[in-house]
Amino acid sequence: MNLTYEKCGDYLLPNLIPDPEPEEPLTKYGLMRRNYLKEHRRGVYSGLLMTGELKAHCLEIQRQAEERMDFLTEQMAKTEGVDEALKASDQMKWVRRMNNIRARAEEIVLIEIVYC
Repeated sequence: MNLTYEKCGDYLLPNLIPDPEPEEPLTKYGLMRRNYLKEHRRGVYSGLLMTGELKAHCLEIQRQAEERMDFLTEQMAKTEGVDEALKASDQMKWVRRMNNIRARAEEIVLIEIVYC
């Protein structure tokens, strides 16, 4: 292991360079997971942060949550008969029902994936 040091006053401080993090930005579910870990699971948060795996973990949770959200929304809409025919006949009813479906699907995703 090669360490380089920088002189700062009378002390030699090691130049620690962290591993590069993934470039992909965190979106809604990734940020919610990071905040949850930071506020409620301090040990896990600190461990992931020190090993440099925090962003990769949050990106994985983000990917899983988005996939699950799409799947649940599609499945619930199909089960409840919310389709293009309803959208064409009564657009406001379609919007109300889709908003309800998305809210329920998001609640499930948050409980199952983000806050577990």
